[in-house]
Amino acid sequence: MSSQRVGATLPDRLPDDPMHLALTWLEEATRKAVRRNPNAMSLATVSADGQPSARIVLCRAFIPDPGYLVFYTNYRSRKARELEASPRVAALFHWDGLGRQVRIEGVAVRSPGAESDAYFVTRDPGSQLGAWGSDQSQPVASREALVSQIRARAADLGVTADGTPAGDAGAAPAIRRPPHWGGYRVWADAIELWLEGRNRIHDRAIWRREISRTDDCSFRVSPWAGTRLQP
Repeated sequence: MSSQRVGATLPDRLPDDPMHLALTWLEEATRKAVRRNPNAMSLATVSADGQPSARIVLCRAFIPDPGYLVFYTNYRSRKARELEASPRVAALFHWDGLGRQVRIEGVAVRSPGAESDAYFVTRDPGSQLGAWGSDQSQPVASREALVSQIRARAADLGVTADGTPAGDAGAAPAIRRPPHWGGYRVWADAIELWLEGRNRIHDRAIWRREISRTDDCSFRVSPWAGTRLQP
Protein backbone atom coordinates (compact mmCIF):
# COMPACT_ATOMS: atom_id res chain seq x y z
CA MET A 1 0.00 0.00 0.00
CA SER A 2 1.31 3.42 -0.92
CA SER A 3 1.38 5.53 2.25
CA GLN A 4 1.27 8.76 0.27
CA ARG A 5 -2.21 7.80 -0.93
CA VAL A 6 -3.61 7.25 2.54
CA GLY A 7 -5.38 10.40 3.61
CA ALA A 8 -6.18 11.57 0.07
CA THR A 9 -9.76 12.69 -0.35
CA LEU A 10 -12.31 13.42 -3.01
CA PRO A 11 -12.92 17.12 -3.79
CA ASP A 12 -15.24 18.94 -1.37
CA ARG A 13 -17.43 19.72 -4.36
CA LEU A 14 -17.98 16.37 -6.00
CA PRO A 15 -17.36 16.32 -9.76
CA ASP A 16 -20.46 16.41 -11.93
CA ASP A 17 -19.23 13.41 -13.93
CA PRO A 18 -17.43 10.68 -11.95
CA MET A 19 -16.54 8.55 -14.98
CA HIS A 20 -13.67 10.83 -16.00
CA LEU A 21 -12.16 10.68 -12.51
CA ALA A 22 -12.51 6.89 -12.49
CA LEU A 23 -10.74 6.75 -15.84
CA THR A 24 -7.80 8.79 -14.49
CA TRP A 25 -7.49 6.28 -11.65
CA LEU A 26 -7.45 3.38 -14.12
CA GLU A 27 -4.88 5.15 -16.28
CA GLU A 28 -2.65 5.82 -13.26
CA ALA A 29 -2.91 2.20 -12.13
CA THR A 30 -1.92 1.13 -15.64
CA ARG A 31 0.93 3.62 -15.94
CA LYS A 32 2.38 2.60 -12.57
CA ALA A 33 1.80 -1.12 -13.24
CA VAL A 34 0.40 -1.57 -9.74
CA ARG A 35 -0.28 -5.19 -10.63
CA ARG A 36 0.04 -7.48 -13.62
CA ASN A 37 -3.42 -6.64 -14.97
CA PRO A 38 -4.45 -3.25 -13.58
CA ASN A 39 -7.57 -3.38 -15.81
CA ALA A 40 -8.80 -6.54 -14.07
CA MET A 41 -12.22 -6.20 -12.49
CA SER A 42 -14.60 -8.48 -10.63
CA LEU A 43 -17.83 -8.93 -12.55
CA ALA A 44 -20.93 -10.14 -10.71
CA THR A 45 -23.96 -11.57 -12.48
CA VAL A 46 -27.07 -13.41 -11.31
CA SER A 47 -28.75 -16.49 -12.77
CA ALA A 48 -32.43 -16.84 -13.66
CA ASP A 49 -33.03 -18.55 -10.29
CA GLY A 50 -31.28 -15.79 -8.35
CA GLN A 51 -27.87 -17.41 -7.77
CA PRO A 52 -25.12 -14.74 -7.89
CA SER A 53 -21.68 -15.49 -9.30
CA ALA A 54 -18.52 -13.46 -9.73
CA ARG A 55 -15.31 -13.75 -11.73
CA ILE A 56 -12.41 -11.62 -12.91
CA VAL A 57 -12.57 -10.17 -16.44
CA LEU A 58 -10.39 -7.58 -18.15
CA CYS A 59 -11.81 -4.16 -18.94
CA ARG A 60 -10.73 -3.54 -22.54
CA ALA A 61 -12.31 -0.10 -22.93
CA PHE A 62 -13.48 2.54 -20.46
CA ILE A 63 -15.59 5.16 -22.24
CA PRO A 64 -16.43 8.05 -19.86
CA ASP A 65 -18.77 9.71 -22.36
CA PRO A 66 -21.50 8.54 -22.56
CA GLY A 67 -20.42 6.22 -19.73
CA TYR A 68 -19.79 2.51 -20.29
CA LEU A 69 -16.99 -0.04 -20.14
CA VAL A 70 -16.30 -3.06 -22.35
CA PHE A 71 -15.18 -6.63 -21.71
CA TYR A 72 -15.09 -9.66 -24.01
CA THR A 73 -16.19 -13.24 -23.52
CA ASN A 74 -17.71 -16.34 -25.06
CA TYR A 75 -21.44 -15.73 -25.57
CA ARG A 76 -22.11 -19.35 -24.54
CA SER A 77 -20.27 -19.02 -21.21
CA ARG A 78 -22.00 -19.05 -17.84
CA LYS A 79 -21.65 -15.30 -17.46
CA ALA A 80 -23.19 -14.69 -20.88
CA ARG A 81 -26.08 -17.06 -20.20
CA GLU A 82 -26.73 -15.24 -16.94
CA LEU A 83 -26.61 -11.87 -18.70
CA GLU A 84 -29.24 -13.12 -21.13
CA ALA A 85 -31.42 -14.01 -18.14
CA SER A 86 -30.71 -10.78 -16.24
CA PRO A 87 -28.58 -7.98 -17.77
CA ARG A 88 -28.04 -6.24 -14.42
CA VAL A 89 -24.39 -6.44 -13.37
CA ALA A 90 -21.91 -5.09 -10.84
CA ALA A 91 -18.20 -4.52 -11.49
CA LEU A 92 -15.36 -3.75 -9.10
CA PHE A 93 -11.86 -2.37 -9.64
CA HIS A 94 -9.62 -2.50 -6.58
CA TRP A 95 -6.06 -1.13 -6.59
CA ASP A 96 -4.71 -1.90 -3.15
CA GLY A 97 -1.36 -0.30 -3.96
CA LEU A 98 -3.09 3.03 -4.59
CA GLY A 99 -5.71 2.74 -1.85
CA ARG A 100 -8.50 3.17 -4.40
CA GLN A 101 -11.62 1.32 -5.45
CA VAL A 102 -14.27 1.85 -8.12
CA ARG A 103 -17.64 0.11 -7.97
CA ILE A 104 -19.95 0.20 -10.98
CA GLU A 105 -23.52 -1.05 -11.36
CA GLY A 106 -25.51 -1.04 -14.55
CA VAL A 107 -26.82 -2.97 -17.53
CA ALA A 108 -24.77 -5.15 -19.88
CA VAL A 109 -25.63 -5.40 -23.58
CA ARG A 110 -23.70 -6.96 -26.43
CA SER A 111 -21.25 -4.70 -28.22
CA PRO A 112 -21.79 -3.95 -31.93
CA GLY A 113 -20.37 -6.70 -34.12
CA ALA A 114 -17.97 -4.31 -35.83
CA GLU A 115 -16.55 -3.30 -32.43
CA SER A 116 -15.95 -6.94 -31.51
CA ASP A 117 -14.39 -7.62 -34.93
CA ALA A 118 -12.01 -4.68 -34.53
CA TYR A 119 -10.86 -5.87 -31.12
CA PHE A 120 -10.53 -9.52 -32.17
CA VAL A 121 -7.92 -8.75 -34.83
CA THR A 122 -5.69 -7.14 -32.16
CA ARG A 123 -5.50 -10.38 -30.18
CA ASP A 124 -2.50 -12.67 -30.55
CA PRO A 125 -3.09 -15.81 -32.66
CA GLY A 126 -3.16 -18.09 -29.64
CA SER A 127 -5.90 -16.03 -28.02
CA GLN A 128 -7.82 -15.91 -31.29
CA LEU A 129 -7.64 -19.69 -31.54
CA GLY A 130 -8.71 -20.01 -27.91
CA ALA A 131 -12.01 -18.34 -28.77
CA TRP A 132 -12.67 -21.20 -31.20
CA GLY A 133 -11.00 -24.02 -29.31
CA SER A 134 -12.69 -23.86 -25.91
CA ASP A 135 -16.40 -24.29 -25.21
CA GLN A 136 -16.19 -22.02 -22.20
CA SER A 137 -17.92 -23.22 -19.01
CA GLN A 138 -18.85 -26.61 -20.55
CA PRO A 139 -17.69 -29.91 -18.99
CA VAL A 140 -14.68 -31.73 -20.45
CA ALA A 141 -13.53 -35.27 -19.76
CA SER A 142 -9.88 -34.41 -19.15
CA ARG A 143 -7.10 -31.94 -19.85
CA GLU A 144 -5.97 -34.25 -22.65
CA ALA A 145 -9.44 -34.14 -24.22
CA LEU A 146 -9.40 -30.35 -24.13
CA VAL A 147 -5.99 -30.18 -25.79
CA SER A 148 -7.12 -32.65 -28.47
CA GLN A 149 -10.23 -30.56 -29.12
CA ILE A 150 -8.18 -27.38 -29.52
CA ARG A 151 -5.73 -29.13 -31.87
CA ALA A 152 -8.56 -30.45 -34.03
CA ARG A 153 -10.20 -27.05 -34.29
CA ALA A 154 -6.85 -25.44 -35.02
CA ALA A 155 -6.33 -27.86 -37.89
CA ASP A 156 -9.74 -26.93 -39.28
CA LEU A 157 -8.58 -23.30 -39.27
CA GLY A 158 -5.25 -24.14 -40.91
CA VAL A 159 -3.08 -23.38 -37.88
CA THR A 160 -1.37 -25.21 -35.04
CA ALA A 161 -2.57 -25.21 -31.44
CA ASP A 162 -0.57 -22.03 -30.74
CA GLY A 163 -2.00 -20.21 -33.75
CA THR A 164 1.06 -20.51 -36.03
CA PRO A 165 0.86 -21.80 -39.65
CA ALA A 166 0.21 -25.53 -39.98
CA GLY A 167 2.86 -27.56 -41.87
CA ASP A 168 4.32 -25.78 -44.89
CA ALA A 169 1.32 -23.53 -45.34
CA GLY A 170 3.41 -20.34 -45.32
CA ALA A 171 1.74 -17.40 -43.60
CA ALA A 172 -0.96 -18.36 -41.13
CA PRO A 173 -4.46 -17.69 -42.40
CA ALA A 174 -6.39 -14.93 -40.67
CA ILE A 175 -8.59 -16.30 -37.91
CA ARG A 176 -11.99 -14.67 -38.02
CA ARG A 177 -13.99 -13.87 -34.92
CA PRO A 178 -16.31 -16.70 -33.88
CA PRO A 179 -19.99 -15.69 -33.93
CA HIS A 180 -20.24 -16.95 -30.34
CA TRP A 181 -17.52 -14.59 -29.03
CA GLY A 182 -17.55 -10.84 -28.58
CA GLY A 183 -17.92 -7.86 -26.33
CA TYR A 184 -20.34 -6.56 -23.75
CA ARG A 185 -20.85 -2.92 -22.93
CA VAL A 186 -21.65 -2.27 -19.28
CA TRP A 187 -23.67 0.95 -19.18
CA ALA A 188 -23.28 2.47 -15.73
CA ASP A 189 -26.24 3.86 -13.81
CA ALA A 190 -24.36 3.94 -10.49
CA ILE A 191 -20.69 4.40 -9.68
CA GLU A 192 -18.95 4.65 -6.33
CA LEU A 193 -15.44 5.99 -5.83
CA TRP A 194 -13.56 5.03 -2.67
CA LEU A 195 -10.28 6.36 -1.28
CA GLU A 196 -8.52 4.77 1.66
CA GLY A 197 -8.20 7.10 4.66
CA ARG A 198 -6.20 7.12 7.86
CA ASN A 199 -7.78 5.45 10.88
CA ARG A 200 -10.30 3.85 8.49
CA ILE A 201 -11.93 7.22 7.82
CA HIS A 202 -12.20 6.44 4.13
CA ASP A 203 -13.62 8.84 1.56
CA ARG A 204 -16.60 7.56 -0.42
CA ALA A 205 -19.09 9.02 -2.83
CA ILE A 206 -21.73 7.52 -5.06
CA TRP A 207 -23.27 8.92 -8.23
CA ARG A 208 -26.48 7.76 -9.85
CA ARG A 209 -28.28 8.51 -13.10
CA GLU A 210 -31.12 7.20 -15.23
CA ILE A 211 -30.42 5.23 -18.39
CA SER A 212 -32.98 4.23 -21.04
CA ARG A 213 -32.24 1.94 -23.94
CA THR A 214 -32.35 3.46 -27.43
CA ASP A 215 -31.15 0.48 -29.51
CA ASP A 216 -29.42 -2.88 -29.12
CA CYS A 217 -26.14 -1.34 -27.92
CA SER A 218 -26.87 2.16 -26.66
CA PHE A 219 -28.72 4.09 -23.94
CA ARG A 220 -29.93 7.61 -23.40
CA VAL A 221 -28.50 8.92 -20.13
CA SER A 222 -29.44 11.60 -17.61
CA PRO A 223 -26.90 13.77 -15.72
CA TRP A 224 -25.14 12.22 -12.75
CA ALA A 225 -26.13 13.15 -9.20
CA GLY A 226 -23.47 12.57 -6.53
CA THR A 227 -23.69 12.00 -2.78
CA ARG A 228 -20.87 11.62 -0.27
CA LEU A 229 -21.15 8.48 1.90
CA GLN A 230 -19.87 7.61 5.35
CA PRO A 231 -17.17 4.90 5.27
